[in-house]
Amino acid sequence: MTTKFLGLRTVGYKVPDIQAAKEWYTKVLGFGPYFDEPFYVGFNVGGYELGLQPGKANANNIADSMVVYWGVEDVHQVFEDLMTLGATELEKPSDVGEGIIVAAVKDPWGNPFGIIYNPHFKIG
Repeated sequence: MTTKFLGLRTVGYKVPDIQAAKEWYTKVLGFGPYFDEPFYVGFNVGGYELGLQPGKANANNIADSMVVYWGVEDVHQVFEDLMTLGATELEKPSDVGEGIIVAAVKDPWGNPFGIIYNPHFKIG
């Protein structure tokens, strides 16, 4: 059986001030982002991506402000497959810029599960 999943790609954090978060993570990691846009900042950390997205962090339920994205080749198809298998929609597939497509669902137990296609991020 072949798998559609290519491995872990991105851990994303929603932050209310993306510029301040970018500066903080640059200091923490010791290097700057490989991808830096107003809608998204991405750091390549040992072959995995730490991503920052503008948005309100939810202090009452921190899990709602973080999604782990699994790399796939076809976000739309895998999203439909996940929905068919009983997931509930969290974030419909959307092109967030420069060909990067993301989506997220909650598994049947309420855990966030993200999928991403990012032609700019290369492992290694």
